[in-house]
Amino acid sequence: MSGSLENAAPTQDAARTKDDERVLVVPTRLFREGGVFHGFSTEELARRDALFAPSATRFMRRGDAERDPEFKQLIPYIIFVCEDSTTGRPSVFAYRRGDGRGEKRLRSKRSVGVGGHINDVDATAATDGSPFGTDLFSAGAAREIAEEVVLGAPILRFERVGLVNDDETEVGRVHLGVVCVATLAAPELTSNEPDLAEAGFRLVDELLAEIDAEPEAFETWTTLALRGLYAKK
Repeated sequence: MSGSLENAAPTQDAARTKDDERVLVVPTRLFREGGVFHGFSTEELARRDALFAPSATRFMRRGDAERDPEFKQLIPYIIFVCEDSTTGRPSVFAYRRGDGRGEKRLRSKRSVGVGGHINDVDATAATDGSPFGTDLFSAGAAREIAEEVVLGAPILRFERVGLVNDDETEVGRVHLGVVCVATLAAPELTSNEPDLAEAGFRLVDELLAEIDAEPEAFETWTTLALRGLYAKK
């Protein structure tokens, strides 16, 4: 995926606030032109190439984007997966969001998604030879992974598998999740962020049972993505 670089020169000011970051967005109108959906969908990812076209995306001040439902911020939502070599049962990296500097509307929620905003710094990042790809979206995903976790095992596959959309919440109305699955050779991954608390690999079927029992404890995107990928049809 590429983004328009208009007004997107990377800043060297490390002191700029979170609200002053410039993040990648796409007009909500363009998203709705493809048909509105709620939840997780693998089919929608294949149908929505227009959302990732250079002419569609732009960088926008984050503080403005968070309050403007006319735009959707594109967010890589990366799920780390490892399958048991004997049983084939999948486990995913899971954690509870802390009460620190992260998105305040998601604090204390349980999650399986690692990632965040794609910003203007990613527009000049070189990712040649990485398992993620070499485009803007991949550069942003690689940076977020490096910031948030420490990999103890190689990534065997990295795939974009679907979109997650939730217009029913304040957070969801201004974000669009691009769900990616990173398959690891072994369940060896540790948190690099204090806001990723109680982190570790959990069996998917156990997490799904906990979501059914206490859905309010989990962030919406986690519920939608895990059910969409793993719940028995």
